[in-house]
Amino acid sequence: MTARRRGNRPAAIRRNGTPTQIRNAEVWGGITGGALYAELRKLSGDGLIEAIREEQVGRRPARTVYQITGEGRLELVVQRDAALGVVFGSADPLSVVLLFAAGTDPAELSEQLAARRHRIEGQLEAMAAERERLTGQGVLPPLAVAAFRRGELRLEAELRWHEEFGRQLAAGVAGMAGRPQMTSVR
Repeated sequence: MTARRRGNRPAAIRRNGTPTQIRNAEVWGGITGGALYAELRKLSGDGLIEAIREEQVGRRPARTVYQITGEGRLELVVQRDAALGVVFGSADPLSVVLLFAAGTDPAELSEQLAARRHRIEGQLEAMAAERERLTGQGVLPPLAVAAFRRGELRLEAELRWHEEFGRQLAAGVAGMAGRPQMTSVR
């Protein structure tokens, strides 16, 4: 993997010798540029990756080429197996808010949920556009396409929940003083 720095954000990541411009690394990988380089330093410090060389082309910023170490490969297997074993993690922040929402002003909650829905729609649009762009360039391997689609489907499911709960909240059925009556979809 090659990472080239432009300021505090990654300008490009190279996989299998093919340069891949990443316009929105946060959508692509869920990590900001500054966090990416912090993680690279941590992984290197932990002996999971190692810098094998630095490259500089013309006046462009220097980039460091990393490779995974044997210890890194072992850790990758451990992390992969742990991730595949988790169906759903602990309660997400929105679920916690809803569990303790009794007494909340329904209009205020509705407004906040509408804003959240708008952010989710934007994230879904950006993720789908990035997948389509990278797929069109032929730089995404099939498992990366699958990861993008999984993320998109999760966001679509979240939007469907927002629609359902929004209707209940508007109808006053959500029982702000008690437990909402949610429909089950199988």
